[in-house]
Order: sequence, then C-alpha cells, then structure tokens
Amino acid sequence: PFGNLSDCPNGSRWIMDVFNECAQDSRDVASVILGLGSIGCFIAAAFPQFYQACRTGIMDQALSIYFLLGWLGGDLLNLIGSFLADQLPLQVYTAIYYVLADLGMLSLYCYYRVKNGGRAYPAPINAAFVFLSVGSLGSLSLLGSASTEDPVTFTGRSLLSAPQDELGPKPFSRTEIIGFAIGSISSVLYLCSRVPQICTNYKRKSTSGVSYSLFALVMLGNSLYGLSVLLKNPEPGQAQGDYILHHLPWLVGSLGVLALDVVISFQFLVYRKGRPGSLEERGALLGEQDES
Repeated sequence: PFGNLSDCPNGSRWIMDVFNECAQDSRDVASVILGLGSIGCFIAAAFPQFYQACRTGIMDQALSIYFLLGWLGGDLLNLIGSFLADQLPLQVYTAIYYVLADLGMLSLYCYYRVKNGGRAYPAPINAAFVFLSVGSLGSLSLLGSASTEDPVTFTGRSLLSAPQDELGPKPFSRTEIIGFAIGSISSVLYLCSRVPQICTNYKRKSTSGVSYSLFALVMLGNSLYGLSVLLKNPEPGQAQGDYILHHLPWLVGSLGVLALDVVISFQFLVYRKGRPGSLEERGALLGEQDES
C-alpha cells in the first residue's frame, strides 16, 4: 500500500507518504531535501528568462534554437530513461517539470521569432521541433497513465526489495538497460546543447537578451540534484560503486554540464558591457558624418 512503512523500518513517515520513498536516516532525509531544493531551483530558473524575453523582445536573437532543441531532447530522453531505469521518484518528478519548462521556453522563442519577422526555419529544424514537441506531450500522457494504473512504477528505491543477505552488484533488468542507454544519450545531448549557445554568444559578442539567472539557477539546481543522488543510501546488499553505476548517466548529465555553464558564466562576465546593435549605430552615425 502507498505509504506503508513495513518495508522501511524507522523510515520518515512524511517522506513515505508524500514521495513513497524510504528515508531511514539523516543521509536519506538530506538527499530528499536537496532534491526538493533542486526542483525549486529549476522551477525558478525559467521565470527570469521569461521576464528578460518580454523586457528585451530579442529572445529569438539571444538564444540559439539548437540550444533549446538540444535541451528539450535531453530532457525528454531523461524523463523516459528515468522512468524505465527505475530512478529515484524525485528524479522522475524533476524530469517531468524539465519537459514542461522547455516547451514553454520554445513556445516563447517561436512567438518572438514570428513577431520580429524572422525567416522561416529550415525543414530539419521544423521537423525536429514538431517531433520533440509531439514526443514530449505523448510521453507525458503515457507516463501519467502508467503511474495511474501502476503506482508501484514511481516508487523507485522505496520498496527495498533486495534481500538483506543478498550481496554483490544489483543486476540490470532489460527495461533498466534500455533506460540506462536512453539516459546516456540524454547526457550527451545535455553536453552538446550548451555548445550552440556558447557559439551564439561569441558571434554576437554579447549576452543581451539572455538571463544569467537562468544559468545560475540551473547550475545550482544541477549541483543539488547530483548531491541528492550521491547522498542516497544504496539498497541493502548493494555496494556504493554499483549504486553510482546505476545512476551514472544522470550524474553526468547534471554535474557534467556545470563546466560548460561556467564557460557561459565567463561569457556573461566578458560581454557584460556588450549591447547588440551598438556597432550598427556607430557605423550609421559615422556614415552620416561622412555624407555631411
């Protein structure tokens, strides 16, 4: 039954009732609290960019479409992989919000693209956008129906089904292997998604229109997310190294992008005085002086 502590002796009742996750000591409780903190950071991260987009109106110029598509693709695979690989419940909940926030960001990007009279996207970008959007909505609906029909799907490690006397590594099931592979691809997309944005900032020599709070909160959220996974106690009979192996793609996806986010943070520092259009304005003024 949901919230039953019979398989989780000395576990925290409120964590079991709310998340159906077993937290037997302070380390498990800290893992849940850090996971909640990471979700809070990711929820707050999107709003500064929404505000910056509405204030400047140049979101289509400031953000790279490949960055947004790569981010959505990584989050979509992260959601599917977390579900199949039986990751922690908070990992699944966080992945669901990722996808919803990405769809909102892409919708706002397309709005300003049309408003500013931008040219139509090439066919591959249009196809990728439609495929990822439909795939995201379809995945959310399927996962929602699966969680309704089988609530045990989201219990993750809370069942602690491994016998106490069973030693050695926890074997991967076929479903977990598929989820692990999808999670690995998701991590690669996360890492690759930052490169187009770094190139866009470098070409413009400016970060105007991009909210640094977005990346700062994402960096903080990824740090808390990684720590929450690392702090969680392994299942009985499972070694720490084997536990990390089962969560490795998601750790790489969260902690690995920090280095690239640091590069973007450095660009904000270098280009903090850059304003798009300043060179064009200067050139126009010099041209008027020459004509006079």
